[in-house]
Amino acid sequence: MGFGDIFKKSFLEGYQSADITTSYVLITLAVTCVIALYVFLVYRLATKKVFYSLSFNISLVATALITATIIFTVQSSVVISLGMVGALSIIRFRTAIKDPLDLVYLFWSISIGIICGAGLAQFAVILSILITLVIVVLSKLKIKSHPQILVVNADSSKREESIIASVKAESSKYKIKSRNADLNSYTIVFELMIGDDSTVLSQLEEIDGVHSVSLVSHDGEVTY
Repeated sequence: MGFGDIFKKSFLEGYQSADITTSYVLITLAVTCVIALYVFLVYRLATKKVFYSLSFNISLVATALITATIIFTVQSSVVISLGMVGALSIIRFRTAIKDPLDLVYLFWSISIGIICGAGLAQFAVILSILITLVIVVLSKLKIKSHPQILVVNADSSKREESIIASVKAESSKYKIKSRNADLNSYTIVFELMIGDDSTVLSQLEEIDGVHSVSLVSHDGEVTY
C-alpha cells in the first residue's frame, strides 16, 4: 500500500457518513418550511411593487427546502459532497433580478436552508427576525423631498445664465444633467430639489426667450 492509498484511506475515514435519520430529516425540513413560509409572508407584505411576482415568492420557499436537502447530502458523505460541488458548478442562472431587494430575499432563503440543514434552526429564526426589523425600519426612512428633473427650452444658449440664476435662487442643490442646442432652440436639463414648484416655473417663464418649462419628479438616486 503506497502513501497515496494511506492518505486517501485516512482522509475518507475522517469523514464518515453522518448519522442522519429519516425522522431528523423530516423534522428539519418541516422547520425549514415554516421559516421559509415566514419569508414568503414578509415578502408579500413588504413589497410595494405593482408587478409582484408570485412565482418568485414561491421559489423562495422551494429554494430553502432544496438548499437544506443539499446540506443533508453533503453531510452524509465527503465523496458525494465533492461530486455535488462539481455538478452545481455547471449551473448558470440567466434570469435577471431587477430589484436588489429581491436578491436579498433570495440570499435570505438560501441562508435559511443552509443553517437549518446544518441543524442550527435557532440561528435561522434569529436571522429572520433581524432581517425583518432591518427591512421594516429602513423602509420607513424617507427623505424630506424627492429629486426632480427640470427641463427648460429656450431660443438660444445666451439665456443659460438667466436660467441658472433663477434655478439657483430657488434651489441650493442642483446639477446640470445635459445641454442640447440646435439652430432654433436650446434645452438645458437640471436635477434639483425645490420646495415650491410653482415659484420656479413662473420665474423661468418670465425670462425672455424661454419657450417651455417642464418639471418631472422621479424616484431615482440623487447625484449631487
